[in-house]
Amino acid sequence: MSVASTPVPAQAPRAKGAGTDERVGGVRLVVRLLQRPELGALLGAVAVYILFASVDSTPGHRFSSIAGMQNWTDAASSYGIMAVAVAMLMIGGEFDLSAGVMTGTSGLLLGMLITRYQLNVWLGIVIVLAFAAAIGVMNGLLVIRTKLPSFIITLATFFVLRGMNVGVTLLLTNTVRFDVSDNAPGFDSAQTILGGTFLAPYNFQDAVLWWIALTVVATWILNRTTFGNWIYAVGGDSNAARAVGVPVARTKVLLFMGTAMSAALVGIMVALRYKGIQSGQGVGQEFFYIIAAVVGGCLLTGGYGSAIGASIGALIIGFAQIGIIFANWDPNWYYTFLGVILFLAVGVNTLVRRRAASARR
Repeated sequence: MSVASTPVPAQAPRAKGAGTDERVGGVRLVVRLLQRPELGALLGAVAVYILFASVDSTPGHRFSSIAGMQNWTDAASSYGIMAVAVAMLMIGGEFDLSAGVMTGTSGLLLGMLITRYQLNVWLGIVIVLAFAAAIGVMNGLLVIRTKLPSFIITLATFFVLRGMNVGVTLLLTNTVRFDVSDNAPGFDSAQTILGGTFLAPYNFQDAVLWWIALTVVATWILNRTTFGNWIYAVGGDSNAARAVGVPVARTKVLLFMGTAMSAALVGIMVALRYKGIQSGQGVGQEFFYIIAAVVGGCLLTGGYGSAIGASIGALIIGFAQIGIIFANWDPNWYYTFLGVILFLAVGVNTLVRRRAASARR
């Protein structure tokens, strides 16, 4: 004798979103925002902009005008190009204290190739970039082979290049400057692309476009490519990264190359824009690059940060550099202001990360 089974009615389909607390979605959104390295820098940039827009003493409040934007983007662009490269290197767990002086070395080398050896400007640019890549490879290999901190290796490179900049320039020109002849073949086209302006009559520098483009490319690399994952892994724990097959040595060498070549790009831009360059160009600027990266959320220990955050950090430096002048303040306070900004940024970034960690729990 068989017993007929009673069919069990199927459950009605759950309405989309039913059974979920809307507050959970809100918390997740907040956590995602807090996890972004550039959040603290963005809040800081808004605050600094409002500050200098409020104290601007120029006629017509120039700081918040398009003309003022031309000024502070011009000041920020060279910092921004380098801050992006330095940020990627810091995310990878390393430093490059030769990045600033490398801009001067590159510009001087370009001037020497054009002025003394009458090379085509574009050929000179290729040689300069190749030279910078070689310096980056040397720094990277020395860090990897000697196991010494990159701070020490690149500090040594800094002093070597600084001495060469002054010594070679004096030897060849009896001055501390190398001029770039605007009659050299290829000068006009090179200056148009690397040292020109756009958006007349405001005349924003082309360096701003390069800065934006490099920020976009670096952000794509960090967030969308395998190499970007390698950078974060190497900076977080190089031994663990090596254990899972990440090419630690190659990644670090490429990062040092990128930093040196970015410095060369800035040096080339300066030389073409001003038709010459001083032997002391870039000395001390490496600290501004690091400040921009740290303000943008990069950790000194590596494994965390973003290119967008570094660019925002560079923008804050541009705000301060021009804002203090427009406010008619004593320019000597500029460095004090940067120190305060750095201190506050580190504090805010630390607080944001702690809040994000507690929210995840």
